Amino acid sequence: MKTAKRALLGRSLKPVRIACINYARESIGDGDMRLLTAALQKCYDKHFLPVWGYPVDLYVTRKPKATDWQLVYFDDALHKNMLGRHELTYRGQPISKIFVKALDGEAVSVAASHELFEMVLDPMANLWADQNRNTQYAYEVCDAVEEDTFKVDGLPMSNFVYPSWFEPFRHPRGTKFDHKGTLKAPFSMAEGGYVIKKVNGRKVIRAFGSPAKRRRFAKEDRRGHRSEFRDPKGQHHPGRRAAKRRG
Repeated sequence: MKTAKRALLGRSLKPVRIACINYARESIGDGDMRLLTAALQKCYDKHFLPVWGYPVDLYVTRKPKATDWQLVYFDDALHKNMLGRHELTYRGQPISKIFVKALDGEAVSVAASHELFEMVLDPMANLWADQNRNTQYAYEVCDAVEEDTFKVDGLPMSNFVYPSWFEPFRHPRGTKFDHKGTLKAPFSMAEGGYVIKKVNGRKVIRAFGSPAKRRRFAKEDRRGHRSEFRDPKGQHHPGRRAAKRRG
């Protein structure tokens, strides 16, 4: 069983270089790409880094180095460069993908920050946190609050949970479980969030913060998402739309 603690403590504190690559040429111009990347870096450094650690260095390029991770923007999943497995580049490095045309009005910055935060904390999408002997929660830091946002340089960014969210013991009064302070307990959800759970070491299920969130989720095509790699049986492909954006 893979645990978050072992992976996070073993991570180098040297900044991870992440190449931001724009294939969404119909949706994002070069100037907007630079502004978005700068805002993501500022958001990470000011809000995410003090909580979770693990510095990153984001840069815009078309030719990433072999050892760099990637945050890649596509217009849709039909792009000619949409090759390989979801979680790794062909050189074996972590990658996250954003499909801009499938965002249904959601800001690109929200989807991009969601992908960035989750890739850094669990690049292989294979870590779980124990709630008890029978139940584990996927180490995804945005899903439980994924429709909550805050702004950086005028751009909305995804809310994210704190380490305390993954700790099942009782916490002192006033403990924050997410960045905006929405949640009041470990493993809880906002109305617009969801979680992935593993029961008895085998069965992977999803729980939703509200019936409305369940209905919205059911309309999405989740193929290729990092969340799908949590379920080795591939049980969850409920959608009817083109491939969407988040893990």
